[in-house]
Amino acid sequence: MDGYGYLRQLIFGITRNVLDPSRDYLFETRLARILRNQGMTQVTELVRHLRQCNDPALEQSIAEAMTINETSFFRDSHPFELLRTDLLPKLIHARRNTRVLRFWSAASSTGQEAYSLAMLLLEHFPTLASWDIRIEGTDICGAAVERAQAGRYHRIDVNRGLPARLLVRFFEHHGEEWIIKPEVRRLCNFRQGNLCGMQFPFSRTGDCFDVIFLRNVMLYFSQETRLALMERMHRLLPPDGILFLGSSEQPPNDSAWMAVLAGGACYYVPRQLS
Repeated sequence: MDGYGYLRQLIFGITRNVLDPSRDYLFETRLARILRNQGMTQVTELVRHLRQCNDPALEQSIAEAMTINETSFFRDSHPFELLRTDLLPKLIHARRNTRVLRFWSAASSTGQEAYSLAMLLLEHFPTLASWDIRIEGTDICGAAVERAQAGRYHRIDVNRGLPARLLVRFFEHHGEEWIIKPEVRRLCNFRQGNLCGMQFPFSRTGDCFDVIFLRNVMLYFSQETRLALMERMHRLLPPDGILFLGSSEQPPNDSAWMAVLAGGACYYVPRQLS
């Protein structure tokens, strides 16, 4: 097995991401920082070191470096608009006795998706101020999670999809950065988690979510991995729970999910399995 093949296999073992050999050139750029930190100049040196030494921390760093962390505020605005106009009012009515709502950004990257949801709740649903609201964000990349926890963004980040009125209301401007205000931050919790690891981010009895965002994640998984992940998602949603996937994604098992098209968006509701 050549060096790139070794790295593809290593990454699959950690993340279950299937990397196409046609994209091997990405290793050179995305692993450049790791190579410098290791005092190396060539990917072949890195592969030789990995073959000779057991270095789980380095392997994890490589897997994280090859993970795609593309995100932006209110990315693909249709799901957020549908939540505002239709889905959240229904959920709020259904949860009016418990006054609890739980959301999960299952590949939260640097936090923009979770913070977008928090801003939507604060701007359009002020009656939820006394509710128990929690937005969980998990990502396999530790560096991305740290950025999400910090809630600090550069101008290029806030210029992508964030309306000016929300920037003024929910951010503080410090030098070259815009920092999320505490009222937004308090709704969100970020931590590192592997959707395909032995320890699933949410596996305790009683773990349940009203809305899950799992967008543009399964594109890189095999059919087997998709089936296993969607089975876990199914267990975390109540009968009226909502799952958002990427616009080009769909559940691998149609019998377990009902697709609903509305407002230019598609979401999925879990079917009750016999």
